[in-house]
Amino acid sequence: MSAATLTATEADARIPLRGHLRHTGALVRRNLLWIRQDPESMFDAILMPVVFTLLFVYVFGGSIGQALGGRQDGYVQYVIPGMIAMMSMTLSQGVGTGFSQDFNSGVMDRFRSLPIGRGSVLFAKISVELLRMLFATTVLMIVALLVGFDINHWAGLFAAVGLSAVFASSIMWVFLTLGVILKNAQSVQAMGFLVLFPLQFGSSIFAPTNSMPGWLQHFTDYNPLSTLADAARGLMVGGPVAHDLWVTLGWSAAITAVAAPYAIHKFRTKN
Repeated sequence: MSAATLTATEADARIPLRGHLRHTGALVRRNLLWIRQDPESMFDAILMPVVFTLLFVYVFGGSIGQALGGRQDGYVQYVIPGMIAMMSMTLSQGVGTGFSQDFNSGVMDRFRSLPIGRGSVLFAKISVELLRMLFATTVLMIVALLVGFDINHWAGLFAAVGLSAVFASSIMWVFLTLGVILKNAQSVQAMGFLVLFPLQFGSSIFAPTNSMPGWLQHFTDYNPLSTLADAARGLMVGGPVAHDLWVTLGWSAAITAVAAPYAIHKFRTKN
């Protein structure tokens, strides 16, 4: 272990919990002010829920709705909970690209020269991205109501959003790691696409999995986005919840347990 790593670790150890929380709060404020100065950075959180909802409801809603035994209205009830799961995964990528940009601009060098907890930098990034995800989910639900979605269980809606936030926070640690180890934001986006694309479309987010080939159904059974979408569907519309809920929480805990320590370690040791 290098001298710089030892110094960073010792500095973190000397900072009390209250100090870490204060540093995290200050960095959250800094990131929010940056968004205020660059409102275009919120375009994905605003436009993505609108575009994807209208696209899937009005392009695929009729045909898939018939396969579900109903019409377009039935598909709206099916796809909106899945879209909440999709938001949790897609917007998580932003934390990695933003982190990489901060490294390349020299901001991280400034942060690491200050007597602040190294973990506070990462926790602040995750906190702001969770706020962005909640904002995107609010936009999604407004559009969903406009296209005819019926909220059968308000408590279930909030529980589904909370579950999505838990899963998103675990995935953000993966993208934080990519933001540290990859050289630029374009590389993070490319790697994120390779991760996101098969997980999203090889799931039950947009369509039932019973018509998929057997080998793909086995993949969807272990895909955490499928269990998250099915749990959100059960909470918001009605249906079985317990199994998908516990599997999603298990995935979230496992991903966090592996990715969070590694991301913090790589951040402390990055030259």
